[in-house]
Amino acid sequence: MTQLATSSTGTHQASTIPTGRVDASNKRLINCGQVDVNQLMPLKYQWAWEHYLNGCANHWMPTEVPMNKDIETWRSSKLTDDERLVIMRNLGFFSTAESLVGNNLVLAIFRHVTNAECRQYLLRQAFEEAVHSHTFLYIVESLGLDEGEVFNMYHEVPAISAKDEFEMRLTEEILNPDFSTSTFEGAQAFLRNLIGYYLIMEGVFFYTGFVMVLSFHRRNLMTGIGEQFQYILRDETIHLNFGIDLINGIRTENPHIWTPEFQQAMVDRVREAVELELAYARDCLPRGIMGLNGDLFREYVQYVADRRLERIGLPVQYGSSNPFPWMSETMDLSKEKNFFETRVTEYQSASSLNWD
Repeated sequence: MTQLATSSTGTHQASTIPTGRVDASNKRLINCGQVDVNQLMPLKYQWAWEHYLNGCANHWMPTEVPMNKDIETWRSSKLTDDERLVIMRNLGFFSTAESLVGNNLVLAIFRHVTNAECRQYLLRQAFEEAVHSHTFLYIVESLGLDEGEVFNMYHEVPAISAKDEFEMRLTEEILNPDFSTSTFEGAQAFLRNLIGYYLIMEGVFFYTGFVMVLSFHRRNLMTGIGEQFQYILRDETIHLNFGIDLINGIRTENPHIWTPEFQQAMVDRVREAVELELAYARDCLPRGIMGLNGDLFREYVQYVADRRLERIGLPVQYGSSNPFPWMSETMDLSKEKNFFETRVTEYQSASSLNWD
């Protein structure tokens, strides 16, 4: 069916809208022309829809977590200077990293992922990245921290700058208006971006910070921040799982781009990221605190990197063990365990809202 559309100049142009039923077998993760309408049914990639539902089930807002105890602790002498440094560094990194992920999702990834159910999840994830950015602002305001100090660390702290610059290099190429995934080089560049942001940024770079902040929570210190980091960790676990499924789906549908040279380049990129993350850990923990030190984080970051490589079919590099097995328990806890006990507001049902 052909209909006339009015252009910005006021003239009429012919546009073609496909008629008939959408066949799920024609859906593709990238390079599929049927993206005029976000037509979810019939679903082809059930995993994408399941990730979307899991994200919805994990919904939370930072302002529902009380910060009274954290404020009291921060104003007291309970924390050492080294412990305060750990908290500040992680707020500085996460506050900019989450915005980088959000920008990449909205400005780059969404444009080139052509599958409706995957786009549905990306919309959910983009909202969650906004919630995470909101979280760090909420923490900074609650504790009365210097906003300039926290939000400018990506300029002023070399270990944070290096990680952010590493990721921004991956975004520049696919933000070019002429970029397309229809070419061999373009498809590889897009896959490189996905591996950089999902596998490395959210799957490696975030996990050192999670261990550090949640170590406070395990000692019953800064419990408000710890609770919010728990919810972020659970969000990021879903983000990572979706990203890995998307990466594996694209390489399965486009096996010609998964060359031995490309695979080795991705291994090298992960190894580079591991060294950047270890430099960050040393910056956060110059003397070690709470039983945490650089040697433990070397083992942990290498362990995490091996797990990420395995999940996209690449060889492990380090063979390290996990020195923080309690992290798995944290990710497995159901949200309801303590979330609804501490929330300070209640959602209203749609029927009770007043729209006047």
